[in-house]
Amino acid sequence: MTSTPHLRKPEADHVRREWDTVEETELRIDRASAALIVEALNSELSGLYILFNQVRKHHWLVEGAESDDIRTFLQEAAGRLTDVTDDIAIRVDALGGVPVCGPMGIRQHAPLYIEAPHHYDIRSSLDRDLDGYAALAVQMREHIELVERVGDAATGELLREHLKTLESDAHVLERYLADDTLVKRRSSD
Repeated sequence: MTSTPHLRKPEADHVRREWDTVEETELRIDRASAALIVEALNSELSGLYILFNQVRKHHWLVEGAESDDIRTFLQEAAGRLTDVTDDIAIRVDALGGVPVCGPMGIRQHAPLYIEAPHHYDIRSSLDRDLDGYAALAVQMREHIELVERVGDAATGELLREHLKTLESDAHVLERYLADDTLVKRRSSD
């Protein structure tokens, strides 16, 4: 059986900027620093893509007594993850890089594991979501330090703003995962 590649490649003369390269921009951040920042931001994007898809999956499959509230939260959280992803991708472009997209790029930079494709109970699903948010928050704090160390205050400000979003959603997940929430089925059910 032969494999058909899933990557569509337009003609080379259509390429405006190659993947994994950084060009000089009007931002006047030296290319070496911009390359470090783009690599960090592509790691952010990879994690955001993975977490977005996981949150959406849990939104689709949520069940139980609190399913309406949780479904609403997860839908809104996925929207916020999309907004964060868009802002960071736009910044990568402004820095002269190409935002990560597609499975190969995401795998190259992924700070998170992709959840197996099964339907899990909501408590363990939300627990994995919380782990994803926590991993991204830790990484984002490290990247804030990096970008500020190389003199990119604007990217630092952008990341700080979105770190608040991640931390806020993580806090909501912590509340859902508290001992007195998420009713469990009895073993006799």
